[in-house]
Amino acid sequence: MMLQFVLPALVLINLWTVFRFWQDKAHAINGSRRIPEADLLALALAGGSPGAFLARHLFRHKTRKEPFTTHLQIILVVQIGAVIGYFML
Repeated sequence: MMLQFVLPALVLINLWTVFRFWQDKAHAINGSRRIPEADLLALALAGGSPGAFLARHLFRHKTRKEPFTTHLQIILVVQIGAVIGYFML
């Protein structure tokens, strides 16, 4: 079944997403070069949105940043819709 490949991939992308949010927070604190928001959003779009929301909460990072927050929420809603649509077929 495809689930045996999808689940591990989702776990990995979410772990990577949390790590990259942590890195960006550390870079923000240290004043060093930041990770582009587009890269963080791309990770969320690739399936890392749960990790992105978890990292925002854990690290208190990009919680009030607009339009980043809105884009992240849109990604999550689209992904939820896609999952619901997939299982409705």
